[in-house]
Amino acid sequence: MARVTNARGADGEIAAIAEMDNWVPRPKGPALKVLLSALQSRGISIKGSSFDAISVQDSRVVDFTKLDEVLDAIPQMCFVEIKSASQRRVKPGFDGYFFALTEAEIQAAEALGSQHVVALFNKLTGELLLSSVPEILARARSMNWQLSIQL
Repeated sequence: MARVTNARGADGEIAAIAEMDNWVPRPKGPALKVLLSALQSRGISIKGSSFDAISVQDSRVVDFTKLDEVLDAIPQMCFVEIKSASQRRVKPGFDGYFFALTEAEIQAAEALGSQHVVALFNKLTGELLLSSVPEILARARSMNWQLSIQL
């Protein structure tokens, strides 16, 4: 079941990224390390798992393995956390959508400020809504906090 859930989430991320011309998937491996190091040098500390994609203004192509290029592009980057829905009960505007934000995602939103967005993507209808963590929290009808534990 967990593998199916993770695969569905990843499918939603891939579909949302494909909808946007200037979004690229989160870099992996050494490229992610370069990006996180560049952010750290600017005083921004986030986890690599706290975002799913990066939007770069003017569809600029960035080689994430080159520190100087990444440092130069950071002001034009917006970090995107994608939450995808595939339930029929989710209404237009994402009314009725139930999802989780991790502590790392919330911390990234705080650290990145206006350079962070949450993309709500409905895989059934193709609807895409760009929002922010503060906007989502202000709109929430209910919140249930949980503690995730790994033994």
